Amino acid sequence: MAVVTGGGSGIGQAIALRFAAHGALVRVLDVNESVAAATCQRITNAGGTASAHLCDVTSQADVKATFDELFRLDSVHILINNAGISHIGTVESTTEEDFDRVVRVNVKGFYNCMHTVAGHMKENGGGVILNLASIAGSSGIADRFAYSMSKGAVIAMTYSVARDCLAHNIRCNCISPARVHTPFVDGYLQKNYPGREQEMFEKLAKSQPIGRMAEPAEVASLALFLCSDEAAFITGVDYPIDGGFFNLHG
Repeated sequence: MAVVTGGGSGIGQAIALRFAAHGALVRVLDVNESVAAATCQRITNAGGTASAHLCDVTSQADVKATFDELFRLDSVHILINNAGISHIGTVESTTEEDFDRVVRVNVKGFYNCMHTVAGHMKENGGGVILNLASIAGSSGIADRFAYSMSKGAVIAMTYSVARDCLAHNIRCNCISPARVHTPFVDGYLQKNYPGREQEMFEKLAKSQPIGRMAEPAEVASLALFLCSDEAAFITGVDYPIDGGFFNLHG
């Protein structure tokens, strides 16, 4: 069984669809039950098997209750932590409320899920944990103070869990995408650049050396590989999928 948090849209949805297409039983967790159900309907229509589960990853009690339900159904072999929020702002403009909200979702949410599933995986012969981080977690991105902080924490947690779980046949890696064309990007452009959406989209896309944003399906392909037996020798790694962002500028 593969569990995808934040699987109702964007990268999470693409991952859920890709895993189901390769025969995995997928459980889609999301704070928005209707979008999770829509993802599962797409999987069912394509001949796959999935179920939607309402879950607020910021609440350890809610996460525990949701996973206890899943554990009764089957063993969780794969956990993909994807639920997250973005935030725009510098250290000066980021309010305490904004900072705390980003930490609750992007850091505590990942912790809650890994805390809940690690023991279960140990008792059931192992598993794979994959965390969705960002290039913002290991590079300086303007106006992304809280978001960058949270994704840096995700990378650090990934390394720690990978080390602590080595003896229990649990692999833990993370993926750090550069800009990905998701509904969030479209909403951001509509809100902040009305009438100039296409112009700004092209500017953002061309800021990456490869000249475009990634598609969610491309991130999903990497996720599928890292959770497969073909990646059995890979653990404790942060994989950038960045269109050349880190190495090809200049």
